[in-house]
Amino acid sequence: MFSHPWWLLALIVVAALVVAYVWNERRRRRNTMRFTNLGLLEKIAPKRPGRLRHAPVALVLVALTCLVVALAGPLATEQVPRNRATVMLAIDVSLSMRATDVSPSRLQTAQQAATEFVDQLPPGINLGLVSFAGTATVLVSPTRDRETVKRGIATLQLAESTATGEAVQASLASIRSVATQIQGPEEPPPGRIILLSDGKQTIPSDLDAPRGAFTAADQAKQQNVPISAISFGTDYGEIEIEGRPVPVPVADSDMQEIARRSGGDFSKAATQQDLRATYDTLREQIGYESQEVDTGGDWLMAGTILVVIGLGTAFALGARLP
Repeated sequence: MFSHPWWLLALIVVAALVVAYVWNERRRRRNTMRFTNLGLLEKIAPKRPGRLRHAPVALVLVALTCLVVALAGPLATEQVPRNRATVMLAIDVSLSMRATDVSPSRLQTAQQAATEFVDQLPPGINLGLVSFAGTATVLVSPTRDRETVKRGIATLQLAESTATGEAVQASLASIRSVATQIQGPEEPPPGRIILLSDGKQTIPSDLDAPRGAFTAADQAKQQNVPISAISFGTDYGEIEIEGRPVPVPVADSDMQEIARRSGGDFSKAATQQDLRATYDTLREQIGYESQEVDTGGDWLMAGTILVVIGLGTAFALGARLP
């Protein structure tokens, strides 16, 4: 793709020069063969470097092609870091996260993977942290200070119940607060919520209640904040409560519906490797955006270098450009 494609018409001139050069070479060859005394011709004609004599002209013609492409403004798609986005990392700290089906435990693995994600996220993104069990707490408001977020992740503590809807609503409030602080003609910065949980919402029990996760996901959709929902754990996880084993299987269907309603995406992670891979994918999606950039400078540089090499080759061979 080109920003000024009409400049490519100049390639017709380059093609014409190629045709003219080839025609001129054939004409010279025909004139040379008119000499009847080839032995005398070999004595009086200077030795020429064979096919190498075409190198200067070939280099200059290729250089002209590069310069024409540069004038046409070639565009390329590149991944560039986002500088204004706000990301809220919401991590479930309910008691089910104590399960050891993901070694050493769901929570410890989640903490380690989240810390690695924070380290790899582009520095221009505002990152916040929410923990949720019976209630949701904004541990770190959106900031570019990665050390603060990592310290918050390290301090996560288990508690009873799961208020998934409150976690989403608290994250939305933090994203809105950043948007109101940014003044200017530009659109509000994009927002994203990364929601990691292993179990069903328990407070309230109805996911469509005003504080429920489905209601919060609908609000996220209205505010154009997609939720990347990560269902973390296995179907055979269990914890011990008062000496009795209690099954704590993951609730994939609820997390899928949260992602769907918000316009986001759903991922299932049953191992530490799965969770790391999920975070790597999210880092590429959230941390970078595709932009068209003008690569004409590269073509201009290549054309200039080829012109210099072509002229230098011509001088070295004692040739002349037609």
